[in-house]
Amino acid sequence: QLQLVESGGGLVQPGGSLRLSCAASGFTLDYYAIGWFRQAPGKEREGVSCISSSAGSIVYADSVKGRFSISRDNAKKTVYLQMNSLKPEDTAVYSCAAMRTRYFSTDCSPTPIRYDYWGQGTQVTVSS
Repeated sequence: QLQLVESGGGLVQPGGSLRLSCAASGFTLDYYAIGWFRQAPGKEREGVSCISSSAGSIVYADSVKGRFSISRDNAKKTVYLQMNSLKPEDTAVYSCAAMRTRYFSTDCSPTPIRYDYWGQGTQVTVSS
């Protein structure tokens, strides 16, 4: 059974850091781009970052550039989102998703509709 499980969320003060993990089971990540998305109450889902199956293409939303960093370890079937200099406006439920691509592809997309599998999400709250 294909499954994505996020972890690493929590409560952090403004300026703090968190590292989210997205662990895959039931399939290999070699053929999938992975995206991180977030949704705050009353707002639409927003693409935060994505990384292609080859890791050769990485995209960040303007709102997180220079603060967030995405990486992947295909051997561990895990993708990470390092979040630094967190702001209250980063508060949201963060979800990872997998998009089927070719092996070692540079395809990557911030558009949710392109993704095939989703995790359940992890809450990130930035507050003093």
